[in-house]
Amino acid sequence: MDITGLVIYLAIGAVAGWLAGTLMKGRGFGLPGNIIVGIIGAVVGGFVFGLLGISAGGLIGSIITATAGAVVLLFAVGVIKKA
Repeated sequence: MDITGLVIYLAIGAVAGWLAGTLMKGRGFGLPGNIIVGIIGAVVGGFVFGLLGISAGGLIGSIITATAGAVVLLFAVGVIKKA
């Protein structure tokens, strides 16, 4: 992966993490937290979308997949924290 790909990957993670934080709690987690949540969310979203047979291509599709995964991740963390 070259530097441009890495920057795009981190930007998608940051946007997805921020969107998920906004949707789930009404606030973001700061840039480093958003990137981490977004990157882990991209993995979770890719897995869930793969199970459902959904494919989303391109930049917008990547952001949607990562955001959906990040929302699932934040929901799971919220359930675990309440238990």
